[in-house]
Amino acid sequence: MSSIRRIGLVWIALALAAEAQDAPRAAIAAWDTVKASAEAWTPESVEQKSGWKRLEAGAPLDAFQGDAVMTNGRLLAIARKQGMGVELYSLGSGKPVYRSRLLLAGSAAIEKVALTENGRGAAALEVSWKGAAARFRIPKGELFVESQLLGGDAPLRLECPGRFVVLPDFFADDILVDARKLPLDRIELPSENFVLHFAGAHDALVMGVFENRDQDVRVTLSGKGDERSITGSEISFGKKGSKIWVSVLETPGIWHSIDVGDADKEKIIPLEWKMPFVAQWRVDFTRKEGLTDSWDMLLPAKEGDGFIKPSWLKQDGQISDANRTSTGEVDRDAYKPGGPASDRLGPDRKRWTTVLGNVSYPCWSDKERQGFLQPLKHKRVSFDGPVVIFPINRLTETPVAAYTAVDVMRNTLGVGPCQYILDVEGQKQEHVGRATCHVRTLLTETYTAGTQKGKRKEIESWLGDALDFVTHIRNRILSYVDFGKDFHKYLAEQKEAHPELKEPLDSLDAIASEIDLRVGAGMERIRKHPTLSLVAGKVADRKEDATPPALAAELNREFMEKGLHEYDKSDWKDQLKKEYTDPLTAIGGSQDDMVGECRWVVKALRQKAAILMATDPRMTAVATEVRARTQKMLRGGAAYEGARH
Repeated sequence: MSSIRRIGLVWIALALAAEAQDAPRAAIAAWDTVKASAEAWTPESVEQKSGWKRLEAGAPLDAFQGDAVMTNGRLLAIARKQGMGVELYSLGSGKPVYRSRLLLAGSAAIEKVALTENGRGAAALEVSWKGAAARFRIPKGELFVESQLLGGDAPLRLECPGRFVVLPDFFADDILVDARKLPLDRIELPSENFVLHFAGAHDALVMGVFENRDQDVRVTLSGKGDERSITGSEISFGKKGSKIWVSVLETPGIWHSIDVGDADKEKIIPLEWKMPFVAQWRVDFTRKEGLTDSWDMLLPAKEGDGFIKPSWLKQDGQISDANRTSTGEVDRDAYKPGGPASDRLGPDRKRWTTVLGNVSYPCWSDKERQGFLQPLKHKRVSFDGPVVIFPINRLTETPVAAYTAVDVMRNTLGVGPCQYILDVEGQKQEHVGRATCHVRTLLTETYTAGTQKGKRKEIESWLGDALDFVTHIRNRILSYVDFGKDFHKYLAEQKEAHPELKEPLDSLDAIASEIDLRVGAGMERIRKHPTLSLVAGKVADRKEDATPPALAAELNREFMEKGLHEYDKSDWKDQLKKEYTDPLTAIGGSQDDMVGECRWVVKALRQKAAILMATDPRMTAVATEVRARTQKMLRGGAAYEGARH
């Protein structure tokens, strides 16, 4: 079954469940409060509706005696005559809870409110301010309010006080905005179609979703010290007719945060939090340099004492970094077409990735859904600051009534546009040929069994697969090198055009320079290998470049010419290791490191651009271009790049 069809079936199930849940509740309804309130209505007043006049279904209303109210049984919106915008209450807890206020940025008091729709499918209010107007619509059974600009050009302001805002990044690491770390009262953020506010007492997420990346996002902040908070976000409507959706995800523990520092390295920290429902939970750690390191929380395996790392992007049959040992060996059980799409980890949570090597996975839950952290102690990454946890996507075990960030995107934008925005196809990682460590394993098993003389065709095929693998990874590395060259050229042009931006542009330049440094170090390791240095000399004698594919091809040629394919003497293990498997896996391992390091650099560039944009509005155009270039580079990576920790 295709991924698009699977997503479509889940989407239909969600819609049916929403209707089923709404059955015992009020469906679409609207009221005139008869008396206007100078202050926001209290949850008790909203629940009691004392003196409110229920409006007849299907009848529009051009003017209200008091304040205008509409609901779909899951959300309730009030536009007060003496207010500034539409006040949004969630109803999921059984009682109304104020969550957010929606208005047009820069608007004064409301001038007029009209009920333009009040049917079985939806209710809608048109709100007018001086020189501006917008429609706010609540469809039946949904968790969102749909807004559309009718007049003027002001952005939608989503007021939702809190410490954190996250822009989920499905290509790299999220952008985590911590109000306490930003001195500015107004920042620009890259447009990624969604912005996530962490609201309430860890019981609500307020999410803004919009149709295209031309719609700018600004975040406003106020206060000092520990009292400093994000007050809201402002989203441009973009082209005429564009919509912005604001959704409320509500359940106790739907998000959690904790601050960690140097003293917490390698300590197991039981969280004062339990996962409210099974899903793919994103865990965003703050790194010392202010970047974010995004991980997915491990889930306990259904059988045994191990763990499952959920993944909705990994293809069946793909060898992942989790299925390799610290020496690069592959767990062959993982290399099965049609196998599970989630990574398996043992009870020690050990996981191998390029760049980080063998580490203890830093976030997991037990069978009682209790959450735990164990911050890494590693020379390449150090956690220092807030850690934020939230549900990013559903799994097959996720209750139909539970919602995640990706569910909101699908329900607002639709399955097709959501697939396009998430670029699921672009995130699939290629695995060409057969990994060098896997070839080593196959050869060792064959020679141990003494069946090599009868398996010439299979052996030749394995050698060819190894060469294909080395060539594929080499080409991907060269793509990163070319990206770096073009990136340096682009930054040089920007420095000439904008000398006032030299310092932030230099910081990007310094990160991009790491590509050549990492590739250079990897090639040096290959050149220093004793066997490969001899092989390189033979390649050079033929006036060929001693590239990794050329070295692998020479190893294959000598393997057959020396008769290693049928070698059966007692020292076969030493001969095989010296003449072929050691140098071959040295090539493969070094290239795996190089391609992983290159991806690490490009991900850092992508995040750094967002941070520079947030702290210096002059960098907006450059940051937007950098993020577009990095996304293009990160598409369709090799399986060993380690796209996900």
